[in-house]
Amino acid sequence: MLRISYAVFVLLTVCGAISRGESAKPNIVIIFADDQGYGDLGCFGSTVIKTPNIDRMAEEGRRFTNFMVASPVCTPSRSALLTGCYPKRIGMHQGVLFPASTRGLNPSEHTIADHLKSLGYATACFGKWHLGHHPETLPRQNGFDTYLGIPYSNDMNHPDNKGKPRIPSDDLWRDQDSAVTHWNTPLIENEKIVELPVDQRTVTRRYTERAIDFITEHKDESFFVYLPHSMPHIPLYVPKDAYDPDPANAYTCVIEHIDAEVGRLMDTIRELDLADNTYVIYTSDNGPWLRFKNHGGSAGPLREGKGTTFEGGQRVPCVMWGPGRIPAGTECNDVVATIDILPTIAALTSSKLPTDRKIDGMDLSHKLLDTAGESSRDEYLYYSSQGQLEGIRRGQWKLLVKAKRRNRNNKDAAPAKPTIHLFDLAADVGERTDLAVDHSDVVNELIARMKELDAEITANARKPWFKNQGAR
Repeated sequence: MLRISYAVFVLLTVCGAISRGESAKPNIVIIFADDQGYGDLGCFGSTVIKTPNIDRMAEEGRRFTNFMVASPVCTPSRSALLTGCYPKRIGMHQGVLFPASTRGLNPSEHTIADHLKSLGYATACFGKWHLGHHPETLPRQNGFDTYLGIPYSNDMNHPDNKGKPRIPSDDLWRDQDSAVTHWNTPLIENEKIVELPVDQRTVTRRYTERAIDFITEHKDESFFVYLPHSMPHIPLYVPKDAYDPDPANAYTCVIEHIDAEVGRLMDTIRELDLADNTYVIYTSDNGPWLRFKNHGGSAGPLREGKGTTFEGGQRVPCVMWGPGRIPAGTECNDVVATIDILPTIAALTSSKLPTDRKIDGMDLSHKLLDTAGESSRDEYLYYSSQGQLEGIRRGQWKLLVKAKRRNRNNKDAAPAKPTIHLFDLAADVGERTDLAVDHSDVVNELIARMKELDAEITANARKPWFKNQGAR
């Protein structure tokens, strides 16, 4: 009898080990802030904003100081993160979507969520989507099992409601009730509006609570949580316990509240004993909206911010955390981009990406894990907020070719010659010294190369989803 019982015990142990092995693929959490600048974290140099929880992630993980997004504005940047493609390749490059927009991310694209769901992951999105608000383009049509969030930016009103007059940002901050009296932004669960207007004072916390509940529910299986916060995109709101009535501290309040919520989520991962098998990435969709001053952020040492192809618009803070795999307290100064996250996740999960389409990103898992690897990103394209090709980075050099606007008073006039900039980012990260005149050979070489790369993308671009036309 004892012999039989022991045999059963061994069999159950082996089966359990096999089962755990099958479900041992790493959990993935991506926290995507909205309009957070390069200089808006303590671990990236801020002496004003206190971010102890994200700083702890950096102490236990790795900072990426050359981390790039694919566009200086929301929609194109988000499409690139999820698909691993330059926005132009998937038809999502022409500016941000609005409540009246009739296009969105094509459900035929292969997103991070699609990929991980095909591997048996539970997948969830909690936060700002901004890749199409029509039912055919919402998260559950793009690989996510569940969704709660706003479909576009928090300064956009539901089209069934009349817009309200503009109110200065400082006045909106002083009147926190304006979160529900001034705005008509909808909160959507799966495909249904469940709150109109959403109470923007509570959304950061509510997104986090849903993420915590999802992680707790799926702690015994592999999961992917995409947590794209609605803020610090304006308008800015926080719960009462995080509120400082001085408008000068509005942005600081919001970032510190996000940090506190990151801390709650990270505590959950640790308490559930998931840290050894979970990767957490914290970054932003583009640079800070500088025109809003104390309601915008800081690009730190970088030039300009959101909406521009200078570094302040597209280089963002990034921290990656994975105890026991990502070396603690380290930094990577090589160029890594959001388009590299999908291929890197595929490598981390020992899986293959589809071969029926071009994906621009690269597997840079060795940059994350600090292991030997041959691949490296030596070239990167810069597209404007409206999707025009504006530049290329190769090695130390960054070229920008900025077209000038036509003279509205003389439409027949020939377009003005573009302004050409050349910067040595290794020596001049702030892009203060223009070397275009001194290195015309480099300029000509880079212009030819960026046109070559863009021509391939243009020739092989895929279509977005269009209302009344569907996926094409």
